[in-house]
Amino acid sequence: MARAGKPVKLLKLEGKSNKTKAELEFREKQEESMMTKQAIKAWPEVWNDPVARREMTRLRNLLKIIGKNDALYEGIINRYCLLHSECFQIEERINRLTDEQDRLTESFDNDNIEAETYHKLQANLGKQILSWDAKLMEKRRMMLQIEKENVMTVLASLRAIPKKPPEDKPTSQMGKFLDRKRSG
Repeated sequence: MARAGKPVKLLKLEGKSNKTKAELEFREKQEESMMTKQAIKAWPEVWNDPVARREMTRLRNLLKIIGKNDALYEGIINRYCLLHSECFQIEERINRLTDEQDRLTESFDNDNIEAETYHKLQANLGKQILSWDAKLMEKRRMMLQIEKENVMTVLASLRAIPKKPPEDKPTSQMGKFLDRKRSG
C-alpha cells in the first residue's frame, strides 16, 4: 500500500521538498477542497454529558491544531465522546461493586455475616463485576476501532490527493491541425 504524502503545510514547514511550486500550489488547493471548512459541533447528548463534553473540547482543540477540526469528522468524534463517557460510567460502577465486596469482606471478618451468605454474595458481586468489565472491554474495542478509522480517514483523504498536477500534454501536429479546422 502506498504511503500517504505529507500535507503541503508540513512540507513548507520542513523547508524541503522535491516538488515544484506549481505542484505544491496544486496539492494545497486539492487538500483544501477535501475539507468542509465548518468546525465540528457537539451533539446535544454530548453537550449535556459533562464527561463527553470535556472529551469533545479536548479533541476539538487537538484537531484544530492539526487543521482537521472539520464537520466531516463530526459523527465519529461525537460517537467517540459518548463511548468515552459510557466507559467512565462503567468504571465507576465497577469501583462501587468492588467497594461493596470490600465492605462485605469487612462484615465477614467482624462476624456480622454467615460464611454461606458471604460466599454467595461475593460470587454474585464477582459475576456482576465480570459482566460490567466485559461491557467495558466491548466499548473500549469500539473506541479503538473509531480511533483507527479516524486516523485512516484522515490518511485516506491525503491519499486521495494527486501528488502532481495534471500535465498539459504537448499537442501533436495532427491535434494542431484539428484545432485549426475547428476554430476556423
